[in-house]
Amino acid sequence: MKSDTKDAALKRLARIEGQVRGVSKMIDQDRYCIDVVRQVQAIKAALGGLEKVVLDDHLETCVEDALTSDDVDARREKVEELVAVLGGRKK
Repeated sequence: MKSDTKDAALKRLARIEGQVRGVSKMIDQDRYCIDVVRQVQAIKAALGGLEKVVLDDHLETCVEDALTSDDVDARREKVEELVAVLGGRKK
C-alpha cells in the first residue's frame, strides 16, 4: 500500500471509530431510533469510501504489477481476486 493511501485510510478509520463510539453512546442514552439508524448509514457510507480508497490503491499497485509482469499465474490470480471481491464472494 502506498504511504499516502495508508495515511488516508488510517485517518478514515479513526473517524469511523469515532462514529461507532458515538452510536454506542446514542444507544446507551436511548436516543431516537431513526437518529441512530442515520448514524449507522453514515458509518456504512464511510466504510464504503474506505473500501474504495483501498481497492483503488490495490489496482494501482498489486494488480498493475501483476498485469505488467510475465507471470501468467500472478495475472490470473489478481483478476480472480478482483472478480471475487467485486462479486461479493470469498476466494
